Parts: sequence; structure tokens; C-alpha cells
Amino acid sequence: MNWRAIQTLYVSEMARTGRTLFQSVISPIISTCLYFVVFGSAIGSRISEVQGVSYGAFIVPGLIMLSLMTQGISNASFAIYFPKFIGTVYELLSAPVSFVEIVTSYVGAAATKSAMLGLIILATSTLFVNIHIAHPVWMVVFLVLTAITFALFGFIIGIWADNFEKLTVIPLLIVTPLTFLGGTFYSLDMLPPFWQKVTLINPVVYLVSGFRWSFYNTADVSVSLSVLMIGLFLTVCIGIVAWIFKTGYRLKS
Repeated sequence: MNWRAIQTLYVSEMARTGRTLFQSVISPIISTCLYFVVFGSAIGSRISEVQGVSYGAFIVPGLIMLSLMTQGISNASFAIYFPKFIGTVYELLSAPVSFVEIVTSYVGAAATKSAMLGLIILATSTLFVNIHIAHPVWMVVFLVLTAITFALFGFIIGIWADNFEKLTVIPLLIVTPLTFLGGTFYSLDMLPPFWQKVTLINPVVYLVSGFRWSFYNTADVSVSLSVLMIGLFLTVCIGIVAWIFKTGYRLKS
């Protein structure tokens, strides 16, 4: 394993956060504060508790998961797309660096940035509501697994996209709607029985439910099913990335 190459690429990607501080950190924090004002105060004043938790505190895990997914995808997809766009990806592919080392560097940096942002949002939320974490180890496990999985997913999107519009179309038209409809702002018990069953098709439901369980010990679906779902998604993403580097799809053409 070429650790020096991994470190160089990883540090280079992490340094980009400082150059895009407003977009990478400040903007998501402002959005989270607005969610608390709109949903926590305006709607929360009309909903006393959900699953035994105040509404403001109830939406915190969902807001963190929302940032983990969107920022993980955004960071990783842009990180690999930009070298493709300016042509420097061929220098990377011809260098004595294996695909495992390339993926580890780019995905590791994107996952680190999204996980750090998730922790910043968690700290910010304590300014608005009281947070109690029932299972801190599992909270970290869900945080790390989700950050890595969606960074891998973003890496795949960055390789697949051949223009800036495609780079944003899947996060905007698929991931964000699935997240909003995946129990981020409500419990499945609040839906009519028919829509409760329909919502179970949405894989984001299992991620948000498992992460919320680590905070409040309550979940809409089985925790083991949540772990299984994120493990399955992670395995599929790893398999697709391995296939991309084996075939050179959108990299060597």
C-alpha cells in the first residue's frame, strides 16, 4: 500500500475545504439553523412530542443524516469529476497508484468532511434543543458507515457524469426527495397505513430510523434491518467502483 500517495491525495482534498469554506461548512450550518427555525419552532410548537421526544430534538438525527448524504455525495463527486474535466485524471491513472489507493484517498477525504460536518451540526443543534444520545457507539457507527457509503456513491456519480448538469441531477432529483420522504421530519406512525407501507420502499427510511434509534432508543423499523440495509448499500457501491476501475468505464475513454 502506497501510504505516501494516499496521504498526498487525502491532504490535497481536505485542503479544498478551506478554499470553499462557505459552501462546504457555513452554508449547510445556516440551512440547518433555518430548518430548526421553520420546523422546530413553527411546526414544533404545534406538535408536543413524537415517540416520547420533543419535535425539535426528534428531527436532529434526520437533519444530520440529510447533511451526511448530500455533502458526502457532493464532495466525492466533484473531487473525481474535476480532474476528469480538466484532463489531469490521466496523470493520476498513469501514476504508480492503485485504484484502491485512489478510492481510499478521495472517498476517505469526502467521508471525513461530511462526518465532521455532521458533528458540527450536532453541536449546533444543542443551541436549540437538549440532545441525549442513548447509544453513542452505534451513533458513531451509523455516522461513519453512512459517510463512507454516500461518499462512494458520490464517487460513482462523479465518474459517470460527463457534464456539470449530470453531476447534480441525481442528488437533486433522487437523493434529496428520498431523504425528505424518508422520515427526516416525521415518524412513519404519523402517516396513514397505506403510505406507511409505501414508504418502506424508500431505503433512506432504514438509515434515518437506525440513526435516530442510536439517539433516542426508538425506531420506525428494526435496527438490525437498518444495519443490514446500509451494509448492503455499501457492498453494492464497493462492487460498482471495483467494476469501474476494472473496465475503465468513463475513465480511459
